[in-house]
Amino acid sequence: MFYSIRHLTKFRYSSPVSESIMELRMHPRSEGLQRCLNFQVTVTPRTRVQSYKDYLGNVVHHFDVPSAHRHLLIVAEAMVDVAPPPAFPDKLSSYAWQQLDSQLAAGDFWEMVTPSQFAQWTDLIEDFAEEIGAPNREEARQRDALASIAEVNTAVNYAIAYVPQSTRVDSPVDDALENRQGVCQDYSHIMIALVRRMGIPCRYVSGYLFHKAGSRVRSTEGATHAWVEAYLPGLGWVGFDPTNNIPAGESHVRTAIGRDYADVPPTKGVFKGGASSQLTVAVRVVPSDTPPPPEVELESGDWQEVLQEERAEIDRAAAEQQQQQ
Repeated sequence: MFYSIRHLTKFRYSSPVSESIMELRMHPRSEGLQRCLNFQVTVTPRTRVQSYKDYLGNVVHHFDVPSAHRHLLIVAEAMVDVAPPPAFPDKLSSYAWQQLDSQLAAGDFWEMVTPSQFAQWTDLIEDFAEEIGAPNREEARQRDALASIAEVNTAVNYAIAYVPQSTRVDSPVDDALENRQGVCQDYSHIMIALVRRMGIPCRYVSGYLFHKAGSRVRSTEGATHAWVEAYLPGLGWVGFDPTNNIPAGESHVRTAIGRDYADVPPTKGVFKGGASSQLTVAVRVVPSDTPPPPEVELESGDWQEVLQEERAEIDRAAAEQQQQQ
């Protein structure tokens, strides 16, 4: 399936700031069943955008706006081809645990089996693990690993209500567990902690989810999404979406992977000035059997309003720059 993706990010400042420095992790990955066919990012006020790959292979774009400005507009556009994953086997090989433990003993995947900033092991996680019957490392090795992960995926989905804006992107897992409500980041962090407790490498995936017509997914359309991947011998990294209680499939577009959200925020930066900031994000994922021409991408339907607002914002920015000069 081909997807045309447009990710619009706006920062509005209450008064002019003198400089903005920012990193972006919005470039879809090209590996396995996914290929990023093209990608471009546009920043207003205009500036030079550069890129590099971090140690996990994520493409990171970065830029510096060194002049005074009252807003920052970032538009990332991509064309991605995602193939459906193969069906899961009924169960893993009887040697799967032995193979995994050998890899772990050699030091492989150590950063994905130890606690991280947002996937900490807490008293509430311990209580929740007992509540849903999630196995620890020793107990897990008496069971099929794939089945145990699928059971945790379902249990987290059932236990936590999806409530938009009930937590922040930097909220600890205890907030969602205490209130039994959260968003995709919370589901993912809770599941990562539980899977790592089994001694299975587990990582955070940031990206987009295409909402098929008639599908009953719990995540918010028009926003980024998050899920997890667990490493299993013979299968490699396998994706699970605890927010929606499904395996990650051809509707999931991967942009970045990390230990947790702290490694992969779509935008991360600082600015100079005493202003407060307001963030607005709009995401559009459009499917196609073939890559549509760039000039007709996202030019119809409810996206017109967003495009018109963006163009007006660009015009205002140009006028402000002329006045400053």
